[in-house]
Amino acid sequence: MAQGVELQFYFPEGARHQHVLLHEWLLARARDCGIKGASVFRAIAGYGRHGRVHYGHFFETAGQLPLEVRIVTTDELAQQLLALLAREQLHLFYVRRPVEYGWTGAPPATG
Repeated sequence: MAQGVELQFYFPEGARHQHVLLHEWLLARARDCGIKGASVFRAIAGYGRHGRVHYGHFFETAGQLPLEVRIVTTDELAQQLLALLAREQLHLFYVRRPVEYGWTGAPPATG
């Protein structure tokens, strides 16, 4: 088992950076930093700082549902990614917390 951090980023699914969907851009930058994995989750409903509630079943809110990008990594790689986001001047809400992580059981057989 290892000690590290979990990063969670939240933003609307239609958000873009440098003409690329933000979740795709963020996954690519995390990989570039050496982070071994990340996942993207789409909410079925949610609201943010402006208080407007968005639901997945309303056409008017298409592209506005919250996405979460979740990363578990070392503290050093998390700092590297956050520094990159600061240089890019991205204004993203995030959560950072210490975690313990590892694998259960024996590794899967290869071949």
